[in-house]
Amino acid sequence: MSRLQVVSGKGGTGKTTVAAALALALATEGKRTLLVEVEGRQGIAQLFETEALPYEERKIAVAPGGGEVYALAIDAEQALLDYLQMFYKLGSAGRALKKLGAIDFATTIAPGVRDVLLTGKACEAVRRKDRNGRFVYDYVVMDAPPTGRITRFLNVNDEVAGLARIGPIHNQAQAVMRVLKSPETAVHLVALLEEMPVQETADGIAELRAARLPVGRVIVNMVRPQVLDDSALELVASVPRSSVARSLSSAGLGGARRGGHAERLVEPLLAQAEEYAERYALETEQRAVLADLGVPLHELPLLAEGMDLAGLYALARKLREQDVT
Repeated sequence: MSRLQVVSGKGGTGKTTVAAALALALATEGKRTLLVEVEGRQGIAQLFETEALPYEERKIAVAPGGGEVYALAIDAEQALLDYLQMFYKLGSAGRALKKLGAIDFATTIAPGVRDVLLTGKACEAVRRKDRNGRFVYDYVVMDAPPTGRITRFLNVNDEVAGLARIGPIHNQAQAVMRVLKSPETAVHLVALLEEMPVQETADGIAELRAARLPVGRVIVNMVRPQVLDDSALELVASVPRSSVARSLSSAGLGGARRGGHAERLVEPLLAQAEEYAERYALETEQRAVLADLGVPLHELPLLAEGMDLAGLYALARKLREQDVT
């Protein structure tokens, strides 16, 4: 099982929710997981119903079996200060650079620097060991940028290593890429059973493979329950309206006479059934497209009650049942 689990997906697919559920699912039987946020949206704090995350690793949840989930919102400026201290021992000089605005310049203007810092911090957590030589975290889960940016985001260290031929920057970039392009890492993509998210997922997998980054799984989120089986769907287009009215009447929903309550229900009910049949056909088609991508495919249900902490634990349980962990 890869120790760095990167979760990406088209905006609106619920990738942050899936990343959080995955972190909970992995933190079972005493395991310890770090959930990393890199986009500064504080989405993790909202999901776990806790205060905004600082730039420090903080325990935010306990999983079934006693496992623990920690979370970290990586701040690019603070990560750069850490970097300057780690490699150049700047200390107070680094803080002075921040006051002068150099840190803000480097993290917002210099090409790729911000992404290097974010991926570097996550990979450092993957490699970190305690005094006994054991990994501090069993797994690190990254709530990564959307699918359209994920390959460039993860591959930026390759570009930096090529630009800086020697020195600590070169060595750091190479160390990060050794993690990102190894079996230690898996990049999962979150999709919906809709044409645009599915197409973006397919494009994202192609780009990741071209960059030799390890593709993990496709997780289809917010899947609606099937309310009509195949035989019922076939009847939708062919059943006589009068038969439907008689069935409604026999079920106690009014008389079948013209203008009766049961007859007035026929058209709205059949319209809903036809709409469902159309959506079901589209979802079946998109599911087939995803199945052809050659990666494991998993599904998470749409939660009728909306997303809250209980729902997050329910999704984590679904992931464990599907052996995603």
